[in-house]
Amino acid sequence: MKRAPAALGASSVWCPGHPERSVPAHPSASQRIPARRSVSRERSMRRAGSGSPGSSPGSSAGARGAALALALCALCALPAPVPACSCAPAHPQQLLCDAALVIRAKISSEKVVPASDDPLDSHKMIRYEIKQIKMFKGFEKLKDVQYVYTPFDSSLCGVKLEANNKKQYLLTGQILNDGKVLIHLCNYIEPWDDLSLSQKKSLNQRYQMGCGCKITTCYSVPCSITAPNECLWTDWLLERRLQGHQARHYACIRRSDGTCSWYRGGPPPEKEFMDISEP
Repeated sequence: MKRAPAALGASSVWCPGHPERSVPAHPSASQRIPARRSVSRERSMRRAGSGSPGSSPGSSAGARGAALALALCALCALPAPVPACSCAPAHPQQLLCDAALVIRAKISSEKVVPASDDPLDSHKMIRYEIKQIKMFKGFEKLKDVQYVYTPFDSSLCGVKLEANNKKQYLLTGQILNDGKVLIHLCNYIEPWDDLSLSQKKSLNQRYQMGCGCKITTCYSVPCSITAPNECLWTDWLLERRLQGHQARHYACIRRSDGTCSWYRGGPPPEKEFMDISEP
């Protein structure tokens, strides 16, 4: 949205290429000082350190104003900041249900490659060569995954992984029409050793049993379920973090009567959780 330049003075300097931006200029020396000066006045000005004959305080002030105008015009041409990647909060179960592929793998190597075959497309991708250890989801489309791709720029939600063939990751992502696997920061991607025992066990079947349930994030009280197939996710409300005990130890599972509720798997966590609803 363009803003009209502020009227800060009688005249202004126009910024080339940015007509909507201008900066005020100082009045010139001829506007403030008479053209004819006496010799005695000129000598007194030299004694006062005003400069050589023919110069004036107004001319130096005008030069400073012009320099300031050029500096501000240079600021006009600065590029806008690049927006950062942002993802909506989601419980791990939701992220796994939304993913087309879920695997456990090591990263063998990485290589920067063009994003497409179009020579005019300047975007790049990182191609990670992986060693698949186990597939939890995606059997019907792929049997074995050799490469996964992610945007090169972090502002486009690119993922940076350690390609040392040692660290294992849980990778979730999407399968493109050409068979390539795309991963980004909004997927659920975690070092395998950082997962809880309950999360690891839930990967086989438990999370998928709850894909028909809806997990609602509770940010403040009161919050309540609006449908029988909802589970309230309260990690942010109780712990002020998203990867709390409920994310690490609970799955939202559909019961035989069609309702959904939290199920705790693995060793019992330190805290008990309950749905927070209006009285």
